[in-house]
Amino acid sequence: MNGKVWLIGAGPGDAELLTLKALRVLQSCDTWLVDDLVGRDILDFARPGTRIVHVGKRGGCKSTPQAFILRLMARYARQGKTVARVKGGDPFIFGRGGEEWAWLAERGVDVEAVGGITAGLAVGPALGLPLTHRSVARGVALVTAHTVDGSRPDWQALAASQLTVVCYMGMSDVEALAGELMAAGFAANLPVAVVHRAGCAEQRHIVTRLQTLAADVARSGLASPAVIVLGEVAALAQVTVAEQAWPIAV
Repeated sequence: MNGKVWLIGAGPGDAELLTLKALRVLQSCDTWLVDDLVGRDILDFARPGTRIVHVGKRGGCKSTPQAFILRLMARYARQGKTVARVKGGDPFIFGRGGEEWAWLAERGVDVEAVGGITAGLAVGPALGLPLTHRSVARGVALVTAHTVDGSRPDWQALAASQLTVVCYMGMSDVEALAGELMAAGFAANLPVAVVHRAGCAEQRHIVTRLQTLAADVARSGLASPAVIVLGEVAALAQVTVAEQAWPIAV
């Protein structure tokens, strides 16, 4: 029996930020493998009888081994199931979508994908924060501070680029990260926004300066999952009525 695997981006957590295509495909699948960062309300869209398997993967927490998730997708597909691998954000932006697609395709498993809104882009409309701005930022770079081999992005090149930099997975050691950034040429007084659970009901954020980033993160109690936005545009972040935010004057 030949089934199929769909790699589906569920967005940053708000069920209303699902794309119409993601919703349609999810409701066609009889088996869901769901990541921890997927909004709980999204599970309500599953049709009756859907098998939902939680396969959480979060930095710093006990996680389901990736090899097990891969085997599980292939096993269900070979049983004739239509499988949704449901991921927070977008499968192809720090979501291992490329690895999973290649692994499944090499084993003859039919696979397709549906994109989603990644957290780094969700911060814009969530905070009224323009990631690009004609006056101060002509582009945006999405980077990760955590890699398999322990390497870092080319911070010096990014500092010279004048781009807005959105950093994922940088909350485990913010003090060291801030030091690296300033040593690489990012200005100590550069505006920085830290956004926890962007686009979700529990969203919180701070706006600060790079030189006080670590102290302000500690004082606010913010932690992963969060993204760090570096650039002059961070000072333009707005506080919405619905949000319990803790902004710092910049």
